[in-house]
Amino acid sequence: MRMFLEGYYRLLKFLITLLMAALIVPVTMQILSRYTGMVPRYIWTEEIARFCFVWIILIGAMIAVRDGTHFDVDVLPHTQNRHIEFASKLFVHLSILVMALSFLWWGRDFFVLGARQQSEISGLPMWMIYVAWPIAGGTWTIFTVERIFDDFQVFKKGMVDGAG
Repeated sequence: MRMFLEGYYRLLKFLITLLMAALIVPVTMQILSRYTGMVPRYIWTEEIARFCFVWIILIGAMIAVRDGTHFDVDVLPHTQNRHIEFASKLFVHLSILVMALSFLWWGRDFFVLGARQQSEISGLPMWMIYVAWPIAGGTWTIFTVERIFDDFQVFKKGMVDGAG
């Protein structure tokens, strides 16, 4: 399972890099058409840039949850007591999990709504955008459960070693 999650994590990092590179094309075309006239004014560039940006944001959030750099704000003070520190981390992880499950649950409805629509300009099926929310929720759920498991293993190891 750990190898699968690591492979998925690498895929997400590759996809966000690819999307960042892809975002450069329509934005550059917009800038050139607006200020130079070297490129005709295409309407679809704004829409494609927006679609790339949505996916970049959500994939970036997925990566950040795995890295432990998203949603994890130092709201609760740190302490030397291992039990309190573990409880604090668990509280943060469970809060993230609640948000992840809400994205997964209501993101499904969002996806169903988008499955019946097409974008106005490029004619792309909107499910390609709306599916990002349940995927993000599912990914956050998996990565958060992994972090909870890892924190529990570290806590348990400290108990066995006699610390705390």
